[in-house]
Amino acid sequence: MSRPVIGIIGNFHVIGDDYKVQAIGMINIEAVANVVQGLPLMVPADPHYIDMPTLLDTCDGFVCTGGRPNVHPSYYGEEESPAHGTFDQCRDLLVLDLIRSCVARGQPILGICRGFQEFNVAFGGSLYPEIRDLPGRMNHRMPPDGTIEEKFALRHAVTLEPGGMFAGVFGQNEVRVNSLHGQGIKVAGPRVVIEGCAPDGTPEAIRIRDAAGYALAVQWHPEWNAANDTVSRPLFESFGAAARQWKSGERPLPKVKSA
Repeated sequence: MSRPVIGIIGNFHVIGDDYKVQAIGMINIEAVANVVQGLPLMVPADPHYIDMPTLLDTCDGFVCTGGRPNVHPSYYGEEESPAHGTFDQCRDLLVLDLIRSCVARGQPILGICRGFQEFNVAFGGSLYPEIRDLPGRMNHRMPPDGTIEEKFALRHAVTLEPGGMFAGVFGQNEVRVNSLHGQGIKVAGPRVVIEGCAPDGTPEAIRIRDAAGYALAVQWHPEWNAANDTVSRPLFESFGAAARQWKSGERPLPKVKSA
């Protein structure tokens, strides 16, 4: 069987003063190509250039990547403020619709960092603009200094729900992960099931209740060192297995207990 086509959501950037681009990190491409064993396809994060039915029919699964801009607070009923950071509302328009479409179809979709937050907002949840400002919370942001290896180093544990989908994927009830985010889940959407939390209670691993297929998201960045990390590799492998099932025409429902 040929490799499944995996759509990787891009991010808008401006190079120099005015050269506009869409881009994805090489570590996302490498994770999809080498661990998922898929064909990476960058999806521009702008619905003005995307026909959703064609996109869904072209790809066998999607990775909603991290990104510096945040989901606009209007999507969860709050006013914009400086604490909410910068935005990319073109990506909001595309990805929130894409997540809901994939969940309804049973098409595999994996959310990472901003993608994790998009999962929650897509299903009616809200976000804190800055986790580190909350009493009792740790600073989850990327360290400002150091090498790229130091910035993506493992920083804290995530405790998983025993018997849940993530515990099944990882084969254990606790994992160690990196941390490079400022925002986080405030209120989980009605269908958002939190299966993993950091020691300070910050949600780190979610699934969508009653999804017709694979719909998992993590707040950390598993694409870093994905081929060698003992947590990242099984996550991408599980996503790859789901994408190959989709490509083959199989539509098995995920074996997840109702919460």
